[in-house]
Amino acid sequence: MKNLKGRCVFAQSGGPTAVINAGIAGGILSALKNPNVTGVLCANHGIKGVLTEDFFDMSKEDENEILALKNTPAAAFGSVRYRLADFEKDDTDYKKILEVFKKYDIRYFFYNGGNDSMDTCDKISRYMQKVGYGVNVIGIPKTIDNDLAGTDHCPGYGSAAKYVATSIAEVNLDASVYDSPLVIVVEVMGRNAGWLTAAASLAAFSGAGADLIYLPEVTFDKDKFKADVEKVVAEKQKCIVAVSEGVRYADGRYVGEDTSAIDNFGHSQLGGVCGVLKSFVKELGLKCKAIELNILQRCAAHCASLTDIEETFAAGEKAVEAATGGETDKMVCFVRKSDSPYAIEYGLTPLTVTANAEQRIPAEWINSDGTGMNENFTRYALPLIAGDPSPRRENGLPVFARLRYEKFKI
Repeated sequence: MKNLKGRCVFAQSGGPTAVINAGIAGGILSALKNPNVTGVLCANHGIKGVLTEDFFDMSKEDENEILALKNTPAAAFGSVRYRLADFEKDDTDYKKILEVFKKYDIRYFFYNGGNDSMDTCDKISRYMQKVGYGVNVIGIPKTIDNDLAGTDHCPGYGSAAKYVATSIAEVNLDASVYDSPLVIVVEVMGRNAGWLTAAASLAAFSGAGADLIYLPEVTFDKDKFKADVEKVVAEKQKCIVAVSEGVRYADGRYVGEDTSAIDNFGHSQLGGVCGVLKSFVKELGLKCKAIELNILQRCAAHCASLTDIEETFAAGEKAVEAATGGETDKMVCFVRKSDSPYAIEYGLTPLTVTANAEQRIPAEWINSDGTGMNENFTRYALPLIAGDPSPRRENGLPVFARLRYEKFKI
């Protein structure tokens, strides 16, 4: 809807990344300068902050501190995992959101998140259209999983991929210290798509890549895994394994699934597959260490990709540009124009395309044995991890954004 004038709200949702705040920073600074935006608010803990009218006033923040968000990990305004119901069945939350939007004259809503967050965006946009309230809704993508449909890649992926590749290279060198056989299993995040685990292959450019890579896109077979490990150890005496938390057996069961823990979106809480694989390796009589990278993958700003930071910041700017230009029910996306030299354009993709959809690694990017990546993935991923930022530092340590967090009240 064009010619809207009013306040805007930014909110963050889902698992954070090393660069999620760069997208918010780009959006905030752009919105503060836009004549169609009369006030810039950030909701505390995502959509819950909207429902509880818990907002921070961005006009009270120092511009330099907002810029410092580019190099500040985690979700600066709090995140949430809260699923909105289908408004055709239960519109309770939507009525409250509409009430809040009217009360605060909110005409632009920006949600920074992954698959489930884009679903929230889409539902809010469609409900507001149904009831005839003028508000433009734009999704700002982020996920280290890199599995959002409708975009070449996702903000947050490049930095997490760089951290994984760097860690694998360092672990590989450490494993070479002793002359006895050793297997190291490194567990990497990734429920149904193995983009992040695939980044372990990039460590080869440091001369120390993963020997075996297991992705959710390839059915996991215990006997084959044991044979793969034995073969590598026989040749090299050591074996570095990178495995996605979401690898499954042929019957569909997650290898590392804990069925007792389910989140608000119905997802089983994964983790621990490295321990399972360690037990398989020990059946071979081999020494094995298991490493779970866990949240370090998503908060390692010290190993961030400058390309990732700058693209994410620009995505926030493009979101404001799109919304104030009349676009709604869209997500900012990246359109790759060239691998070498690397070049992208910014575009918009319908939220209906991205909501709850997943983009997996193409089969032709995985080697014939299913335990590694080929040059197709390398061409795709290498540009995304390029460049090193220069964040503020004091006493040898990073200095993150120091925000005032002043609450906004009508």
